[in-house]
Amino acid sequence: MTGRNDGLDGEVIARRVREELARRRISRQALADMARISISTLEKALSGGRSFTLATVLRLEDALGMPLRDLPAVAPSGPAPEQLGAYARAAIKWIEGDFLTLRPSFENSDTLYAYLTTIRWDESLGHLVFSELARADQQFAQEGHVSIPNLSGHIYLVTNDTGQYRMAMLGRATREMRMFGILLTLQIGSGSQLVPVACPIGLIPVEQITVPEMGRILPGSACYSHYKALLDTATTDDFARFA
Repeated sequence: MTGRNDGLDGEVIARRVREELARRRISRQALADMARISISTLEKALSGGRSFTLATVLRLEDALGMPLRDLPAVAPSGPAPEQLGAYARAAIKWIEGDFLTLRPSFENSDTLYAYLTTIRWDESLGHLVFSELARADQQFAQEGHVSIPNLSGHIYLVTNDTGQYRMAMLGRATREMRMFGILLTLQIGSGSQLVPVACPIGLIPVEQITVPEMGRILPGSACYSHYKALLDTATTDDFARFA
């Protein structure tokens, strides 16, 4: 990869992208789809056949939920805003990382959905943020802020899209740093009507899964029984109740 383009170090960016692809176990085609760029653009940039443009890098950063450029150093920030729980970063560093996320399908109770949730500290905002990757229905992928109030010890992943909310309410992490709870969201109903819906949800540190399988997980899939047992923990271990 040759030198720089608009202040971008192409070699560094390409290396970081390749490392993230390997670490998250996602394909180049999946990343291209999430970043809304063509696979040929991504392939040429990673191989050095084409320089990274700022627009491409911004799309890749948005898709991966992390910076790829060497940005100016930012002074350490204080605790998160009070409305998010006023947590200090040092106290919640355990939650930063990638999680295999499991929930049942709303259309077929025997089908599971598996995707990746990345939780990281945003220096510019001064609190944790999350983003969803590798979803079968990537157009509905969520991103937002993380609230951890000390009072209940629960963890909230909240999306606020111009006043429309979607929230995952998770109980205290287990010793394996796994989190289980309830997802509250909207489902497409009759016509264009949106209907409130809730279901169990589980977040498992992705490094605990030998070969993570993403997307729609059907009965008979190699990972189905294992994923189903993990998700059932939400209710069998009383992390969530459905009246």
